[in-house]
Amino acid sequence: MSEETNKEQQSTKKRKRSKGKEAEMSFLEHLEVLRWHIVRSFAAILVFAILAFIFSDFIFDAIILKPRSVDFWTNRMFAIAADYFGMESLRINTTPLSLISISMSGQFSADMTISLITGLIVASPYVIYEFWSFMKPALYDNERKHARGAAFYMSVLFVMGVLFGYYLIVPLSIDFLGSYSVSAEVTNQIYMISYISTVASICLASGVVFELPIFIFFLSKVGLISPEFLRKYRKHAYIVLLILAAIITPPDIFSQVLVCIPLVILYEVSIVVSKHVVKRAEREMAAS
Repeated sequence: MSEETNKEQQSTKKRKRSKGKEAEMSFLEHLEVLRWHIVRSFAAILVFAILAFIFSDFIFDAIILKPRSVDFWTNRMFAIAADYFGMESLRINTTPLSLISISMSGQFSADMTISLITGLIVASPYVIYEFWSFMKPALYDNERKHARGAAFYMSVLFVMGVLFGYYLIVPLSIDFLGSYSVSAEVTNQIYMISYISTVASICLASGVVFELPIFIFFLSKVGLISPEFLRKYRKHAYIVLLILAAIITPPDIFSQVLVCIPLVILYEVSIVVSKHVVKRAEREMAAS
């Protein structure tokens, strides 16, 4: 391929990148655009947080406090499994966990905290869309085409991760940590803020972890990760995932394995995603 052809291709690529854009913006203009994306994101979070505060009774009784009760969906499924396998040890949260508030503003602070976290989770698809809209103009036309639907998939994976944490990791954590005792002389009196912090951190951490395929997609796009690399270090990755599962779950083998399985599936999906990205890049290079 001649040098003139290379120059022509580079020129075409630059034209494609600038197509549909306004004139080049300065650094301060970029910051101004980013500021408005952030403002709109915070506005969306604030709107949903206010709604969450208005309906805080429902959110606390039906969502936040529900995993500690016997009739929570996950607890009932474990009870069914215990009856089927004849293993009483599978039953979890058989006695509702008692919570206390030890400060004057404790319940109000808890209400405000949950309202903000609820606002963040519910508004997360819009927040992801806003930040994706800010980054999208920096992509080439063909990159935008391949990354179409990225905001949607990121939102879906985040929500799936939050639900996974809420329905699986949270009940297991409540059962283990709430009933754990170093001595019969010590009574567990769980501070409400501690309970809320545990539930929120688990759900948010699970949501972030479920973004692994998207993370691998972008690393593959820039050439930092390849499917061969992911396959070569698969065993090492499994160990890391097991450690991660141990961090976000109670320290018992059953819970760790139960949580690690979806993480392993996500890793395998990431390999497929990376392979797809690399093959597409090779086809485009061969066609150019």
